[in-house]
Amino acid sequence: CPRWEEEKKEDGVKWMQLEHRGPYFAPLYEPLPDDVQFYYDGKPLKLSLATEEIATFYAKMLDHEYTTKEVFQNNFFNDWKKEMTSKEQKIIKDLDKCDFREIHKYFVDKNEARKALSKEEKQKLKEEADKIQEEYGYCILDGHREKIGNFKTEPPGLFRGRGDHPKMGMLKKRVMPEDVVINCSKDSKIPEPPEGHKWKEVRFDNTVTWLASWTENIQNSLKYIMLNPSSKLKGEKDWQKYEVARRLKDVVHKIRVQYRADWKSKEMKKRQRAVALYFIDKLALRAGNEKEEGETADTVGCCSLRVEHIKLHPELDGQKHVVEFDFLGKDSIRYYNKVSVEKMVFKNLQTFMKNKDPTEDLFDKLNTSILNRHLQSLMDGLTAKVFRTYNASITLQEQLKALTNSEDNVAGKLLSYNRANRAVAILCNHQRSTPKTFQKSMQTLQTKIDAKKQQIEEAQQELKKAEDEFEEKKDAKAEANVEKKKKLLKRLEEQLANLNVQAMDKEENKQIALGTSKLNYLDPRISIAWCKKFGVPIEKIYNKTQREKFAWAIDMADEDFEF
Repeated sequence: CPRWEEEKKEDGVKWMQLEHRGPYFAPLYEPLPDDVQFYYDGKPLKLSLATEEIATFYAKMLDHEYTTKEVFQNNFFNDWKKEMTSKEQKIIKDLDKCDFREIHKYFVDKNEARKALSKEEKQKLKEEADKIQEEYGYCILDGHREKIGNFKTEPPGLFRGRGDHPKMGMLKKRVMPEDVVINCSKDSKIPEPPEGHKWKEVRFDNTVTWLASWTENIQNSLKYIMLNPSSKLKGEKDWQKYEVARRLKDVVHKIRVQYRADWKSKEMKKRQRAVALYFIDKLALRAGNEKEEGETADTVGCCSLRVEHIKLHPELDGQKHVVEFDFLGKDSIRYYNKVSVEKMVFKNLQTFMKNKDPTEDLFDKLNTSILNRHLQSLMDGLTAKVFRTYNASITLQEQLKALTNSEDNVAGKLLSYNRANRAVAILCNHQRSTPKTFQKSMQTLQTKIDAKKQQIEEAQQELKKAEDEFEEKKDAKAEANVEKKKKLLKRLEEQLANLNVQAMDKEENKQIALGTSKLNYLDPRISIAWCKKFGVPIEKIYNKTQREKFAWAIDMADEDFEF
């Protein structure tokens, strides 16, 4: 039977046997060649090894938008100065006088040289990487050889963060064995730390699924080495997550009836809880407890919204009872939305905001603990994230039903799929900045479209010539030639239609991150059932890694699956 359907262990126990090699550490810094120099105030300056390494982090990013941001520059310079020798600190006083261009050029050239390697040299590098993967990338879990997800520690560098993160530019320090906690089974061969080093701790905890962990220095958050998404434990966890969301479907109507009734409650606490739950349900807002320990960004969720984060419009753009949201959500991603809400919600919000300063809490009688306790009482395992998963999956299923035309070719069906996926990404506020390569790839696509139009014009002329010839000769050879030219024209027109679909899809998705919802909030069985029903190859929706992650769903879902 499939691994995810094997005998279940007692509650809380995740494995009986776990053996692995520990993390693969990022390689040590290689100094710059002598002819590659850093300049300060126009003069070359030889840097100490630690200072030089950090300078390369900044130099590599010179062509990136981040290095133009003041917050990034200030954070980098402050952290860089801390690592300098006292002599360097006395000389290097101003980032504007630092010239990293020669170092930047060195890494650009190095990158180009790597791309230009011969097929044999690339194969050699691949074999070396495969050898590391083979040694460190697998573990033995309850007798199965399972793939490990991220077995390499992150190399040191500069923190980027998402959105306008206040810590962007700070120095991400090198992870050392002394920072790392190892987790394995007592009877296994305990991983050896690199020579001259020791682990922070070795523990034998079979109630957790991570293999190693450490605390990173920017946000003081824990980082883990986990199993690959295709592993049995991850597959089971994923499957269970979507099964919990599917259970919500049976009680969601009752929950909605109850929170609507609570809008009129005499208890302010109940009213606030009911309006917050309406936002979580209707707008897929997060509950508001996602902030990492030590994070200083002013990010909020539903329960922590302040009066300044919303504006009320009795009427706006032809709609009544409009709430205008504007706040920084998880990862400092801006949430901006104008939504027409029900009259009772609008009235309640007016009451909640009455006589309050802009910086006061909108829901002053509510926090995430109160909300989660209430959700738990409505359904076992219910959280705000379950609502997001449920609403995302239901939205995809409904949109696919509404948008898919069975008569379309595969490209047309994929456009419908991406549009349905985009509706979910917009619901969940999954944004991204327009990729750097967007303009270039659009130009390339446009060149292909123009060339295809030219080919079609030529094919039309060829067909006209063949038809004229047939009119003249009326023989079988001329008739066959007409058919041949018609087929060619049809094929070219289909190719043009596909290119136009690609261009439309690219343009529509340039600022929407489709991947986040596809991998984390959408039950993969919906997509797999859709593929099977409409004859779309699954590999058009999920790449190889994703197909491994969702092996359980590919195995289970037939074309009639309903979320």
